[in-house]
Amino acid sequence: MADDKTVYMTEEGLEELKEELHRLRTEERSRIADEIAEARAKGDLSENAEYDAAKEEQGKLEARIAEIEDTIARARIVDESTVDDSKAYILSKVTVENVDTGDEQMFTLVSEQEADVSEGKISIESPIGQGLLGQEEGDEVEIDVPAGTVHFKITDISR
Repeated sequence: MADDKTVYMTEEGLEELKEELHRLRTEERSRIADEIAEARAKGDLSENAEYDAAKEEQGKLEARIAEIEDTIARARIVDESTVDDSKAYILSKVTVENVDTGDEQMFTLVSEQEADVSEGKISIESPIGQGLLGQEEGDEVEIDVPAGTVHFKITDISR
């Protein structure tokens, strides 16, 4: 899963990842170790569903820890003051008008790790993020999304 692609993040997003990593390494590892010990104490491991579940959870935890460590190792903080706001780049707030419906939406372009659609933060790796990257105010773009094609006009770009 690991690759050598740089991950651009905000300082806040990187701090959140570091906090999650610390919590997983301390609290979660300890909790799962306790569950495994408790299940082991119940005897025969060959038919011990609690033991199997705890070991599976441990595997998922270690995979997530490795994923976060890899992301942190590849992370580069984006200095917002250097972002050109005449074009849509990472950390840009892009206001678009859906040409077909007249609806207006604002998206903040962020790294995949910081994406949260409920907050309007979309990944630069997503179809909409890819379609908006490098565009300027006034540009019209057609973007293929799972539900079909959307036609946006970019009405504003800011930081």
